[in-house]
Amino acid sequence: MGLACYIPANLYPMLETRTLISTQSDTIVGGAVELAHGGNWGVATIILIASVLIPVAKFIVLAGLAIGVWFGPRATEGRRHFLYEIVEYIGRWSMIDVFVVAILSSLVQLQTIASITPGRASLFFALSVIFTMLSAQSFDSRLIWDTRSAGMAGERPRRKTGRKRILARGN
Repeated sequence: MGLACYIPANLYPMLETRTLISTQSDTIVGGAVELAHGGNWGVATIILIASVLIPVAKFIVLAGLAIGVWFGPRATEGRRHFLYEIVEYIGRWSMIDVFVVAILSSLVQLQTIASITPGRASLFFALSVIFTMLSAQSFDSRLIWDTRSAGMAGERPRRKTGRKRILARGN
């Protein structure tokens, strides 16, 4: 669901700015490009990292963790747990974009001179963040360490115990 909400979050405008002379609606990437054209490379980079790169990375990591539990991991348990902890930690900070839109909308209300209102993308982005946080929290991290998952795609061969060797010797 998070990915399904993330697509319209990037297609619809995030902010709608109205002044006496013009009205401007920008998507997340469009706003970052506009900031870069204005010379604010640092802010544009932060917006692209926080609003595009990090959410896509979270989707990839969560999908990789789920696929690794289902079909068998390709990475070590420690690395998968580290990635899970990063996604869990970043989830708390992912709503910063939505908070910035809310703060700008409430602060810049100069009636007919200028106003900023949240666009449709802000709702979809908030839903995407919420669904991603819920999926990260509902993921059972113990499955990362479980090497013998019964009921999964295929059982791994179990280690032979010394018991069979002892019974084979006649003890």
